[in-house]
Amino acid sequence: MMRFVPPLVLSLTLLAGCGGTSTVTPAEPAAVATAASPYANATGIDRGGFDTGVRPQDDFFAWVNGGWVERTAIPPDRTWWGVVPELRAASEERQRAIIEEMAARDDLPPGSVAAKVGAFFASLTEQRLVEGKGVAPIADTLARIDAIDSYAGLAAAFGAATLLGTDAPLAVGVVQDPGAGDRYVPYLWQSGLALPDREYYLREDAKFQRIRAAYPAYIARLLALGGFGGTPEQAAAVYAIEQRLAAAHWPAEENRDMKKLYNMVPTAELATVAPDFAWPQYVDAAGLDARPELMAAQLGYVRGIGAIVGAFPLAAWKDYLRYHALNEAAPWLSAEFERTQFEFMQREVMGLAELAPEWKRAVRAIDALVGEAVGQVYVDRHFPPAHKQAMLDLVANLMEAFRVGITELDWMSEETKRKAEAKRARLATKIGYPDKWRDYSGLEIRADDPLGNIARANAFEYRYQLAKLDQPIDRDEWEMTPQTVNAYHQPFMNEIVFPAGFLQPPNFNMAADPAVNYGAIGYVIGHEIGHAFDDKGRAFDPYGKLNDWWTAGDAEHFERTAARLVEQYNAFAPVEGMTINGNLTLGENIADLTGVTIAYRAYRASLGGREAPVIDGLTGDQRFFIGFAQANRAQLRDEMLRAMLVSDPHSPARYRVLGVLRNFTPFYTAFGVQEGDGMYLPPAERVRIW
Repeated sequence: MMRFVPPLVLSLTLLAGCGGTSTVTPAEPAAVATAASPYANATGIDRGGFDTGVRPQDDFFAWVNGGWVERTAIPPDRTWWGVVPELRAASEERQRAIIEEMAARDDLPPGSVAAKVGAFFASLTEQRLVEGKGVAPIADTLARIDAIDSYAGLAAAFGAATLLGTDAPLAVGVVQDPGAGDRYVPYLWQSGLALPDREYYLREDAKFQRIRAAYPAYIARLLALGGFGGTPEQAAAVYAIEQRLAAAHWPAEENRDMKKLYNMVPTAELATVAPDFAWPQYVDAAGLDARPELMAAQLGYVRGIGAIVGAFPLAAWKDYLRYHALNEAAPWLSAEFERTQFEFMQREVMGLAELAPEWKRAVRAIDALVGEAVGQVYVDRHFPPAHKQAMLDLVANLMEAFRVGITELDWMSEETKRKAEAKRARLATKIGYPDKWRDYSGLEIRADDPLGNIARANAFEYRYQLAKLDQPIDRDEWEMTPQTVNAYHQPFMNEIVFPAGFLQPPNFNMAADPAVNYGAIGYVIGHEIGHAFDDKGRAFDPYGKLNDWWTAGDAEHFERTAARLVEQYNAFAPVEGMTINGNLTLGENIADLTGVTIAYRAYRASLGGREAPVIDGLTGDQRFFIGFAQANRAQLRDEMLRAMLVSDPHSPARYRVLGVLRNFTPFYTAFGVQEGDGMYLPPAERVRIW
């Protein structure tokens, strides 16, 4: 039920026009930092979050954040807490205020985008619309599954999965052609698992084993609630299908290699490349029958899909589709469905203690499905023009610092430096919000039909994506809503993007000491710039096209140095028996190291040769590094941490700080780190790439 973001497109910092001007009156912009904020002081530093029992030379993350970690409880409806989820909570409250105003007004023009958002919210927060009705709200989806009478019909159901409102073993997306850069192409992506990642089905970890042991009972319970039997045999068959799919899925680290993912296949030759599957029915139902070719991202997986389908009886596949339809819809069905899903998927799998309030879930769904309709009002209220200009100025400073850094590299040839500079010079920046807004005029929303609204919004988004296949590349499009607390690099567009929701204290605090701002938002800007030149981004040229612009010697040096970073992060063990996957997290780790490197260079340049004043006993350089560590403040539930270690390309927050600063020599100077200290690495072992 989430707005579709192609998984192969974005490198995240973390983890349709609205039809004219807004019909909700904007309020005054929110203050940059409230008096209650721990960051609302002359420096923007939360000294109360420190653990002064720890030396910064031994554990810098704990020194800056240990006090906060010790006294801060993760909210019961959250999997983690820290700077980013705090900002997300604030964004949700702001969105709620906007949406509830829309829902409360009776003078909005029928069919206006504000009326649609208000009706959507009203439908999702009125339990009487679904209570006592069982599966009736998704009867159409279930009827289409019931009608499947052949493997060809099953393939058609897979192709229509997005329109059905369910999951399937193959997902369809639309992306800018990595090999051409001037057109959109459809692509296939491995899918079909209800648990978070393939590793939940395969990894011999005690926690994952407990989840696997309990999972069939959950499958059976949902099927029984839906009126489809729910016998142990049915649940075992559905689970066996997912296990088989999981075994064929590529591991997360392999999905970072765009060269491996770029496999163009003529549509007419799919049956030759991947036999034993009803491709004509699939591509027709997916709306791809007129497309001459598509990209089969995980080609080995696609080649084997026919064998996987044929290994199970049609009845098992129909139960599989029913289960996925029920699992997707459960949060919006009657209380027994909602409670059943929460107890397993959220409490057992993710460790949540409480279900998020109804309004939060509704706000998140609206943000995912029609978020720009709310974003237009959000930026009017919460992102003044001065903030955008300040960010543009900061980005310019960081871009210049990166330019200087390229010229000073002692390991890179002049030929590759010229090409790196050409890419840097064309790296586009988007700040705050899009210049044009999505048009939702073709979306039908009814105040009495929550599941229908979700289904229609999903179908609307899917058709919007398909319609791009006949259009020129839209370089004004955003992959996130303005209220999103995140940022990203889009390699196919050669752009970096910073939504307004992310640009709040302590990430971006116009009232704070410049040193802290450079350490926080400067690092984030540098991080996104770094993604354009990390192990994945470096494969793309200035125009967003896969193109090897490196000399053989420079490429070899980069890969050799990156391998050292892999080894360093492989040695971090956040939980007993599990380490960070240095290959999976390599791109983010390179971006983190690059971000701090160029943010520090930009900060020092901003001083114009002078030394920053000492404030509260801290030098400017010390405040810079505190800003960086503070921006990565977070703690995670054990379940979330384990999930992150097997599927997330980011290292956990503590190791993002420790892993970077151990490699960054100016940090040693700022805090007097010496041999024998916990943060110390010998100079020969420190990694510098950009």
